[in-house]
Amino acid sequence: MTDVVLKLSARDLLHADLASCGWAGSDHHLAGVAKQLERARTGEVDYLAVCPGTDIPVAKGGVDYQVKEGVGTLWQLAVHPALQSCGIGTFLVEAAELRIRNRGLRQAELAVEESNPRAHALYRRLGYVAYGREPDAWDEQRPDGSLRRYETMCTLMRKELS
Repeated sequence: MTDVVLKLSARDLLHADLASCGWAGSDHHLAGVAKQLERARTGEVDYLAVCPGTDIPVAKGGVDYQVKEGVGTLWQLAVHPALQSCGIGTFLVEAAELRIRNRGLRQAELAVEESNPRAHALYRRLGYVAYGREPDAWDEQRPDGSLRRYETMCTLMRKELS
């Protein structure tokens, strides 16, 4: 068996990228991401794309600087399902942490669904520590196009950035 090595880069996610990000969520989700890209123009958030040499995103995620003063809050992190457990999520989180540090901030936070043990393990491995829990909810698009309210419980995690 031969290992495949992907050279990855992180850049700003662009509106033009959304057409190739169907793996990340429904049309409703991607419309929400498009709204976040408007916030990125004003500097309220960073929204990142991780791309191999093809420059087509294989991971995406945001950093919101408006949730808590002095903190970069990571959210909407996603890696193409066929490429999970290949180190791309680590690359994405580290790129987001670099954006936070470049703003002079020293703390990153995120919320992870308690029903997602793989994500919990990743964040713990990257140095995030649980400090609480809270419910979260959002509208989710069903296959027939209708929306339903999805409710979940999340663990809140933080990391001090050096």
